[in-house]
Amino acid sequence: MKQTTIADSFSVKGKGLHTGLEIEATFNPAPENHGYKFQRIDIEGQPVIDALAEFVTSTTRGTVISRGEVSVSTIEHALAALYAAGIDNCLIQLNAPEMPILDGSAREYCEKIAQVGIAEQKIERDYYIIKQKIEVRDDTTGASIVVLPDEDFSIDTMVAFDSPVLTNQFASLERLSDFQSEISSSRTFVFVREIEPLIKGNLIKGGDLDNAIVIYDSELPQSELDRIADLMNVPHKNVSEFGYINNKPLTSENEPARHKLMDVLGDISLIGRPLKGKIIATRPGHSINTTFAKKIRQEIKRQDLQAPVYNPSVAPLLDNNQIREFLPHRYPFLLVDKIIEKGENYIVGVKNVTTNEPFFQGHFPQEPVMPGVLLVEAMAQTGGLLVLGTVDEPERYSTYFMKIDNVKFRQKVVPGDTLIFHVSFMTELRRGCAVMKGYAFVGEKIVTECEFMAQIIKNK
Repeated sequence: MKQTTIADSFSVKGKGLHTGLEIEATFNPAPENHGYKFQRIDIEGQPVIDALAEFVTSTTRGTVISRGEVSVSTIEHALAALYAAGIDNCLIQLNAPEMPILDGSAREYCEKIAQVGIAEQKIERDYYIIKQKIEVRDDTTGASIVVLPDEDFSIDTMVAFDSPVLTNQFASLERLSDFQSEISSSRTFVFVREIEPLIKGNLIKGGDLDNAIVIYDSELPQSELDRIADLMNVPHKNVSEFGYINNKPLTSENEPARHKLMDVLGDISLIGRPLKGKIIATRPGHSINTTFAKKIRQEIKRQDLQAPVYNPSVAPLLDNNQIREFLPHRYPFLLVDKIIEKGENYIVGVKNVTTNEPFFQGHFPQEPVMPGVLLVEAMAQTGGLLVLGTVDEPERYSTYFMKIDNVKFRQKVVPGDTLIFHVSFMTELRRGCAVMKGYAFVGEKIVTECEFMAQIIKNK
């Protein structure tokens, strides 16, 4: 699938939950590989903050990202709406240190995105694929995030509170396409007993009974409720029994759990890539959510590209006989066994390294190691198949090396290894010349990488 951005700009206006300021946030289309970024246009120089987990500086009643002294808070609802819509790139400009709370949900963001539409871009989307169970726990709170391998993306969320009104709830999202109808209108929530400490911490200057679910579950005299209402500058409300005392009724019986699911989704977007896997979140909060996102970000920064998924039982796109129709190489120099995946800008090939490879006779008899130059050659042959896919009658063309740069050998390759090659265009094909980036993997580890230029020439 290709990356996407919004088809046109749109704005939302409202007060900030923490500051009480009147805020305007404008969402703008952004180029490929831009990701999500926030720009503070109210500050000199209009600084930009990347919406990535490593820039999270606080998770108290919302997710805060910062660069130096500049910060943006309460970003999770907007990010959840963008992520659920499948948008990869967006620049959000705002004139305050937080996003507007609106009605406490992501509903308006989803509606605006649907109005302006989504624009497909040229570059392939780069998923982060969960290949084994990943777990993050907080033993002090009982919170956990568990992510399991899955072909798609889904979330199960379970919440539990020591409250006679809100005890245990469960919410699930099986398809991102259902987010707008099932999750987006779920509002943030607060317990009456929490309000005064939040006021003293300057955390809900913009809170009211319209932008949050307010839960009354601990008996207080009416005079105390009136005093809290005065602190918040909201009208008095007579309360005679435990329950939800916000102005608008619940959108669903499990609206709080659905809102927690929304928060998980918004915080997971801070990975910087769409994710394939099943998330099981128990008693989640912004702290555990962003801890998980930071863990994935560390892995992404350690190894820029994930190893492609290889299932030997799936039929290849090109087998060895078909490859021989396109490449002139023959034994002992045909170094690609099959092609398992191909897009407009990339290709994935496989070579099974056996002890019978002829080069092991001399490299080395007592310690067989595949020569690095042959690893580069194998990536080049894979890249040649990518280039040949751009012309009609590819069997009438050949590709030739012109230049090799930035070669790195990270780990030796030995008999029994299965090499997986990922080769992609770095630039557009110009005058028959292609600049490509190649990686060779064994398992999940990069063993070799390089950049190379090849030229495609019609055979005489």
